Amino acid sequence: MSAPLIELVEIEKHFGPVIALNGVSVSVDAGECHCLLGDNGAGKSTFIKTMSGVHKPTGGKILAEGREISFDSPRDAMLAGIATVYQDLAMIPLMSVTRNFWMGREPQKRVGPFKFFDFSEANEITMTEMAKMGIRLRSPDQAVGTLSGGERQTVAIARAVYFGAKVLILDEPTSALGVRQTSNVLATIDKVRKNGIGVVFITHNVRHAMAVGDRFTVLNRGKTLGTAKRGDINAEELQDLMAGGQDLAQLEGSLGGTV
Repeated sequence: MSAPLIELVEIEKHFGPVIALNGVSVSVDAGECHCLLGDNGAGKSTFIKTMSGVHKPTGGKILAEGREISFDSPRDAMLAGIATVYQDLAMIPLMSVTRNFWMGREPQKRVGPFKFFDFSEANEITMTEMAKMGIRLRSPDQAVGTLSGGERQTVAIARAVYFGAKVLILDEPTSALGVRQTSNVLATIDKVRKNGIGVVFITHNVRHAMAVGDRFTVLNRGKTLGTAKRGDINAEELQDLMAGGQDLAQLEGSLGGTV
């Protein structure tokens, strides 16, 4: 059996006297959607920033396809094939989809001693890659700000995949979306993993995780409460593992199941 695309073993992260992560272990296989769940303050953000090279771990080790590696910056993680799509997406709403897709990596054509942005190639590739993800743009010149939240998430995911992501970290991609947009993003995640890319889906929504997850790891106060495979745990059990899950169940009972 091949080694995981990425594996974090007994990761610790301290900020002075504050212990944000205390021995967290997670692995991601090719073609797998590994859901990382936890309430606010559970350590999810610190963990993904450690995985993506923003933070250096205080302890533990990171393995990429079986080889121990160390990231000094997010750029190192990107070169290793680990891409992160954050909640805020880092897109410019008034710029076109093409401009946002290629930002910082624009294809160029040479005319004499001069280099220019090759809009023809960029537009063609942008339209093709978005179509692969199920998004039919009116035009590659369409401003990103005119897209729905789910479509903007898909632009960011398609961009990461096109530029060679082996592991795609998605930070709460469905948290601010409606039902239809959430469904589109979950369908995109499914397409991505079927191409052999490993997905780390960060969420606090158990239902969204259960829709696409292959494995589920719950964080609570910087520790791993456990990892379960699809079929070995149901939504209610997963909710109970998360912070506040039992409290919510008690509240539902006291209110007659109206929560």
